Amino acid sequence: MSDRKIDWDPIGALAKQVLEQGEPLVHTEETRALLLRSAREVAISDEDAQSALHSPTTATTLLQEVWRRIFDGSWRLSRAQNRAYDLRDAGDLDGARQIMRDVLAVEVVPFYREQAEIGLEKLTGLAEVRATGQINPGLNDRPQLTALSQRVQQGHALELTDDVRALLRRMAPTAAVSEAETEEALKSPEGAEALMGMILSRLRDGQRRFLRAMYRMTSLRDAGDLEGARQQMRDVLAVEIVPQYRRMAEEQLRGLDSPPPEP
Repeated sequence: MSDRKIDWDPIGALAKQVLEQGEPLVHTEETRALLLRSAREVAISDEDAQSALHSPTTATTLLQEVWRRIFDGSWRLSRAQNRAYDLRDAGDLDGARQIMRDVLAVEVVPFYREQAEIGLEKLTGLAEVRATGQINPGLNDRPQLTALSQRVQQGHALELTDDVRALLRRMAPTAAVSEAETEEALKSPEGAEALMGMILSRLRDGQRRFLRAMYRMTSLRDAGDLEGARQQMRDVLAVEIVPQYRRMAEEQLRGLDSPPPEP
């Protein structure tokens, strides 16, 4: 399944027409090919799909089952990923991994299984980082820095290896820590630990600040208070130093300042 891009927009459009709007399923070669391909992508055998295509009624049932597997699998995986990320960031890597195992215990759609397996592999890699203090080049920087911080909080000394120094040098600019501050901190394990804490604190606070502002901005925008909505992003920009969240706030502000699209 990973050798090509999955495109479920056509089957979604067909499901909307037939299952939501009540239009009859038109049995064309194009529709037949779409149903066969989509059935295969959600782990329905060619034999069962071919059999279902013998009548409009069973073909509609096949469409319903295909779309149910796509929709349910997407919801299940998204919810599991969000819960696993929360547990990961809170230090419960065992709990995060169990959530992905729970997905794999019930999921049949190959694409969603693949995503869950990738997530489980990454969480296992982070557990190894936390257990050993050794950086994994195949994992993203921020979760690894969090894992190292959790290791320090568990009472382990930070081993200031070249890989750890490189990780901190990469992450420092993302939290608006200057090169001079970074190099000074990297002169000792204690300084590196303090730097690590500063980076993660700034990123965590910036994320929370932006998400809260987004929620308020959306509510005010939907209520017709565009000036109030703009002020939420201005308030973020007045205090935020993390480049990523500054860019995101600026983008939201530009979007509010843009003229509405023509009907």
